Order: sequence, then structure tokens, then C-alpha cells
Amino acid sequence: MSQKDILPEDTQRTVGKNAQRNNILAGKLVAETVRTTLGPKGMDKMLVNQLGDVVVTNDGVTILEEIAIEHPTAKMIVEIAKTQEEEVGDGTTTAVIIAGELLKNAEKLLDNNIHPTVITKGYRLAATKCLEILREIALPIKVDDKSMLHKIARTAMTGKGAEIAKDSLAEIAVDAVINISKTENGVTIIDTDNIRIETQTGSGVEDSRLIEGLIIDKARVHSGMPKNLDNPKILLYNAPIEIKDTETDAKITITNPSQMDAFLAQEEKMIRVMVDKIIKSGANVVFCQKGIDDLAQHFLAKAGIMALRRVKKSDIDMLAKATGGRIITNLNDISPSDLGSCGIIEEVKEEYENVTHIKECKNKDIVSLILNAGTEHVVEEIKRAMEDAIGDLASAIKVGFVVAGAGAIEIELARRTRIYAESLPGREQLAVRAFADSIEAIPVTLAENAGLDPIDVITSLKAAHDKNQIWAGINVFTGKIIDAWKSGIIEPLKIKTQALSSASEVANMVLRIDDIIAAGAPSEQQMPNMNADY
Repeated sequence: MSQKDILPEDTQRTVGKNAQRNNILAGKLVAETVRTTLGPKGMDKMLVNQLGDVVVTNDGVTILEEIAIEHPTAKMIVEIAKTQEEEVGDGTTTAVIIAGELLKNAEKLLDNNIHPTVITKGYRLAATKCLEILREIALPIKVDDKSMLHKIARTAMTGKGAEIAKDSLAEIAVDAVINISKTENGVTIIDTDNIRIETQTGSGVEDSRLIEGLIIDKARVHSGMPKNLDNPKILLYNAPIEIKDTETDAKITITNPSQMDAFLAQEEKMIRVMVDKIIKSGANVVFCQKGIDDLAQHFLAKAGIMALRRVKKSDIDMLAKATGGRIITNLNDISPSDLGSCGIIEEVKEEYENVTHIKECKNKDIVSLILNAGTEHVVEEIKRAMEDAIGDLASAIKVGFVVAGAGAIEIELARRTRIYAESLPGREQLAVRAFADSIEAIPVTLAENAGLDPIDVITSLKAAHDKNQIWAGINVFTGKIIDAWKSGIIEPLKIKTQALSSASEVANMVLRIDDIIAAGAPSEQQMPNMNADY
């Protein structure tokens, strides 16, 4: 009996070097997909889905999510980008490129008959050493150092759609993060979910601004309702203010006009009872998650109550957090203590639509950003850049340490890692050197994307670092070597530690696979040709 006899007929299996090479190829292809987007001079990708929707971006995780990769190993590389996005909010392209380079350099070692377990051990040693070096040379930052925070935000936005107004947008991002940061027991806490980002098309990017409070993209349902209220009492209601349909099919037979009048009068009475309960509670603003009947709108307007309908659940939840109100499901349970409050609530005309601003909230840790741009595609890319900047700022403040960018930290890591490799006696030394070469892919890619000669750039950078200039980086606009720290190119330490950890872990996992057993008959997109001769 052979191994094939114990597997289903349509099972495909690849073993040994073929399996390793297939997996390495998949990882390299994913890295190549996003490689050209890295840095201030990185290019954008246009992604068009089956419905014709277009996304134009150079954000690594957005690209990888939109192209819907199916290959199982390639999906593992995509997970690096997702993890980087969740943990830091930026550095997704860096993490994927390093993972791809680790696999590429491992392939050369495999060709020289270095066993995968030796390579993975060397990679683990190198990753641990790199994290030690990073913690050793990183510099501290404080939450009240606005100048440094501004540099971090500017660095995050450089090379993205927001670059045209990165100074003003960086200022907005810094103000937003400082507003929501708080210290408890000596620990700085930043919940970036407290920053709401709204986008608008029509005016320029320079019109983007920060509002302390919430913006709800809904307007009052009746023109007779008040537009502005001071110190309002806010009811958050997640059920409809209208007559519910019967739970079972029902047939009503009306034989004369008086029965119709009685039926309508009863409906009106039921709606009036619902409105009276709202009035009795003392609420003068109602945020309703469901619909509001026309008659109910009339009664609410007559009572001087401002009402908004079909408010998103996420907005209702955020309103509860901001105003201190309790979300009500049954009007019979309303009490004055359930109502939320704020300083001002007003309906405002924003570009082409009316929205509602809730300001001076009970919870001061909630802010909203309004981002403007000429088109939908541009404003969405600006939003992604702003999210990256906010993630970088929050990460820098939480961890409390930063490093210089422009390829400086990668060259320094590679240099010290090679020195460390010399102290290792076995074949792991080769893997540690390969790890150092992989890290250098970042400044190499920065140079390539800027149209510079990567060999000249790397040679100049290495010469500078050999003179102990640890923050020597590349100015991609001039091609000259600069002090990245003095030039204000600053990144959170967490970006580098997370990227290196995730990339090395997934590379090690891929390299340890020597057998692929695929059930069923996968399509060409799902699995490369398992019998291909690479």
C-alpha cells in the first residue's frame, strides 16, 4: 500500500523541495506586489473589483485585501499586513517586503543544502538580536512633545495622498490624539476608536478640520423641529417610533367610512401615546435607530423636540459613550436618568448635505475629524493616510520610544546583525547574515522607487554608519545622505519591532513546511502548479 492509497482520489500532494519552492514563490510574489508602493516616491495601485468599484491607493494592507489572494501561503503573508495594521496602523508594506526577502534569501541557502531548521534557528536568533538593538538605540518621547509628534505624523503621511497638505493634517492628527489620551496609574491610555473620521467631497484638503465631539451624518426629520439646542436632554432609542406590523398575517375588513375613521383614530392615538412618553421623559432630542412615522414627526415637532431617524448602530453606541445616555428599547422604561447630555447640539450644512454636531460632550475623550478633497478616491486615500498617522502617534505615545526613518534604522540593524553573526560558530551564521541582507531590502527599495542607483545608495549609507552615524538615511528627493533624525523623519519603535517579529515568524513557518496536501481539485488561483520545475 502506498501513501496515495490512504488519500482521496482528487487530493494533490507536493513534498520536499517542490513544496518549499512553491511556498517561497508565493511569498515573493506577494512582496513584489506591494514593493513599488514603499516610500515617499512609491507608486499607487488602481484596484477594480467585479462591480467596477475603483480603489486607488499605496497602502499595503488595502492592496492585499482588495486583490483577494487565494494561495494558502500567500494568505499567511497577507496576515502579516493585517496584524501590522491592527497593532500599529502603519508599516504594512515594510513588514511584507521583509517577509518576502527572508524567503528569497532562504531559498539561496536551501540551494546550498542548508537545512530549513538551521535557517529558522538563525532567523530566530537574528530577530531576537534585532529587537535588542532596536530597544538599545530607540529614543524616548513624551505625550506633551508636540513638535516630535508632529514630525511622526508628517512622516506617516509622506508619499501618500495626504502629502499635499501634510502639515495641516499632521496638526489635526496630533491634536486629535492628544485630546483622547489620558493617564491612569502612570500609564498613558489611547483609544483610537474615540476618533471618528468623516469624509466629504467638494472643497480642498486644506479645509479638513477637527471638532471636539461627534458628527452624525443625519439631519432632523421635520423642518419644524429646532436646529440648535443648548444643554439638550438626549434620548437614544433603538426601536421604531411607528406602528409595528403584526407578527402574524392579519386581515382587517372595513365596511363603512366610520370604521375607517375609527381605525385611523386608533393609530393616531397609539402614536400620540408613544410621543407623550418621550415628552414626559424630559427629552428634547431623539436619536432613533429605526424609522419615525410622519405623524410622530409632526407631534415631536409641535413639542419642540429634535429627532433624527435611521441613525447607524455604531453611531448610537458612540453617542451613548459620549453623552452618558442609556440606549432604550422600550418607551415604557424611560426615566430621566436614562437621558444623555451635552453642551450644544446643532444641525450644520457641510458641503452638499446637512449633518448634526454634538459638542461639549460629557465624555471629553471623543473627537471627530472632517476630511475634505475634490473626489471620492482622493478623500478615501487621505482617510487611510490619516488613520496611519493616528496609529503611528498612538503607538509612539503608548510605547514611549521612536527611531529615525529614511532607511537609517534598517542599515544600522543590518550592520550590527552582521557583527553578531561573526560570533556564531555554526551554519546559523549564514542564516543570520541572510536576515541582515533581508532588512537592507527596505533602503534598497526606497532608492529603487526614487529612481536612484541602489548600489550607490547602500554603499554611501554603509560608509556613514561605519563612522557611527546611526541616523544616516537617504533623502529620496535629492539622493543625498542625511541625518534622518535632524531632518524630522521619525517613526514609532513599534512599527519596526512588529514588522520584524511578524515577518520572521511567518518566514519560519513557511520554511518548515515540506509537505502540501490539498484536498479537492484547486483552481489555478488557489494553488500554483505543484509539479512546476523552478
